[in-house]
Amino acid sequence: MSASDLPDGGDYLRFLPEIILSVAATLVMLLEPFTGARKKNALAGLTLAAFLGAMAAAIFADGFRGTAFSSLLVVDGFGTLFRVLVIVVGALTVFSSNPFLNREGANSGEYYALALFSVAGQCVMVTANDLIMVFIGLEISSISSYVLAGYLRDDKRANESALKYFLLGSFATAFLLYGVALIYGATGSTNLGRIRAVILSGDLAPSTMLVGIAAALMLVGFGFKISAAPFQMWAPDVYQGAPTPVTAFLSAGPKAAAFAAFLRVFLTAFEPIGETWEPLVWTSALLSMTIGNFAALAQSNVKRMLAYSSIAHAGYVLVAITARSESGVAAAMFYLAAYVLMNIGAFAVVGHISGKGEKYLRIEDLSGLGVRQPMTAAAFSIFLLSLIGVPLTGGFFGKFYIFKAALESKLVWLAVLGLLNSSVAAYYYLRILVVMYMQEPGEAAMEVEPLPLGLKAVLIAPVVGILILGVFPAVLLEFAIRSAKL
Repeated sequence: MSASDLPDGGDYLRFLPEIILSVAATLVMLLEPFTGARKKNALAGLTLAAFLGAMAAAIFADGFRGTAFSSLLVVDGFGTLFRVLVIVVGALTVFSSNPFLNREGANSGEYYALALFSVAGQCVMVTANDLIMVFIGLEISSISSYVLAGYLRDDKRANESALKYFLLGSFATAFLLYGVALIYGATGSTNLGRIRAVILSGDLAPSTMLVGIAAALMLVGFGFKISAAPFQMWAPDVYQGAPTPVTAFLSAGPKAAAFAAFLRVFLTAFEPIGETWEPLVWTSALLSMTIGNFAALAQSNVKRMLAYSSIAHAGYVLVAITARSESGVAAAMFYLAAYVLMNIGAFAVVGHISGKGEKYLRIEDLSGLGVRQPMTAAAFSIFLLSLIGVPLTGGFFGKFYIFKAALESKLVWLAVLGLLNSSVAAYYYLRILVVMYMQEPGEAAMEVEPLPLGLKAVLIAPVVGILILGVFPAVLLEFAIRSAKL
């Protein structure tokens, strides 16, 4: 639908998901003082309803594709997919957080309000058509995430996690903002399309070097947000120290949104100088895969192992970006959809078996889980097999399309090194399967409680999604291919 066909207030229709999320977050905060300790679950229900409403609004807004608010935002297939993706992460986080917070005696409206605001910021990021909007969305999401990481104020691990995340995140944001300032000085605009047009016109003259420096600085900022090497140093400590549902949220939603912004900025505004930044991206991809996988081999803490795993998976997506093609963008979109499902599901299992105070987080604590809770162990197995990239799972086709895009772009050596890294990753994922099914139940497995209804939803929904993407990949891939032209 063209802009001329839009009804009055069309810009607000395109911005409707963010409006719903922001209003709901404010409402939850206002209701918090009037909600008794036994009625906090009602706030979780309101939050979930807001996420479902925002998802419906995102799908509805896709029928009104185009720019909004003087081209600051753009609604297209690419933005719609990532909007729905981060909202799904938010909804699944509510399901997994509610029983966790009740167990820890920390259920309150502030938690759900922060999650809503964070997802609202992520939605702004994925639809941003201007560098200023990318920055605003990033900050809305990040500030909420910093607080969520330290939400359990009496937990020293969470306090340390939040402080490290805040300090390093602020440092990385400064790089991004300085890059935005330089590109504005070089081109006179922060609009992605305008920046691209100025670079293509060749009118930069003395500012050519500034554009390259700006791209490099912004690459540092995005590299931190996606936890790609060599900017990954924060991820293991933050993921290990934060409450497990928050860790699941951080590893999925903000990362997917940051990748969406990365893709849109570098394959739109900076696409004409792709040969300049491509070596930096493939170097980061190779470092991320290698450091992430080999560091994960040495971990005994499940959350820390999955943190290094997420660094490796960031490297796989960077391979798709290095391809600099529409097939690479489609592959990244498909892979991130599968990654979000399998990662948030895996962390949900870890949060469930960790016990009060999260005292059972070693790999050995999973001993005998297949005997004590077959459903939980089966779901965890599917998530791990998908992370490996075993056929009939979404992870398999995600990696297949990424390496296919790399081969089409003549990046044979990068695809081969990516495949070798995948084989390394199989060891530490399969080690968990061995512990769950081939060892006697330990103390953690004996004490694990029955799955609450909310956690069952967090396990069943991702499992179904992963298997659908693994058996019928065209369900998502065709939409991704149509939406890949940025």
